[in-house]
Amino acid sequence: MVDNRYRKVLTIIIVIIAVGALVSASFFGYDIYKKIKVESGVDDFENEFDTKLEDANEITEDTNEVEENSDNKNTAPNSSVKTSTSKKKMNAIALKYKGFDVAGRIEIPAIKIKYPVLTVATNKSMQVSVGIVYGPGLNKPGNTTIMGHNYRNGTLFSKNDKLKNGDEIFITDLTGKRVRYVIYNKYNTSSTDFDYATRDTKGATEITLESCTNDSKARIIIWAKAS
Repeated sequence: MVDNRYRKVLTIIIVIIAVGALVSASFFGYDIYKKIKVESGVDDFENEFDTKLEDANEITEDTNEVEENSDNKNTAPNSSVKTSTSKKKMNAIALKYKGFDVAGRIEIPAIKIKYPVLTVATNKSMQVSVGIVYGPGLNKPGNTTIMGHNYRNGTLFSKNDKLKNGDEIFITDLTGKRVRYVIYNKYNTSSTDFDYATRDTKGATEITLESCTNDSKARIIIWAKAS
């Protein structure tokens, strides 16, 4: 009788342990899946982004008319010759990443991330990268807010809580213009607050990074100014 009870208790314990292990394995496997989904293709994007910028931003020739001195024996009086000076022409490129339009690239050396910035921040787009949720656009006067998920696997904006005032953020737009931003404000706020996005920068070029806290109960907000 005692043996039967013991076996039943032992069986229940084994089942509970097995279920717990299965659930833990499922969470772990899902985290790996999300990490692969985010990081696969980033290197290819980097190569394509840099190659397209290099091809688009070609050297063009500006031709100027210069009057020659009539004393020059090899030139007829009042004639002119053309001289050329080189000027870099900044052409915007068009690029997609995993089916979504790209607005540029973000680099944050302090947490060692580099990702495409997508033109939108939707449920689907934010599964693969970070995206613009509000603002005039990258490297433009005003405040542009970039949103990214906080995943347990450490991808996207998962390490934003480690950033501090004085840390650098680099934004490269589709013309190849790379702007350095410096963080000057960081705080947590509620999910209903949106003032950080609509704030007035008084003409300054700024960005805001938005992500969830680790417990998903609040948002981590980071302000950075072009410098």
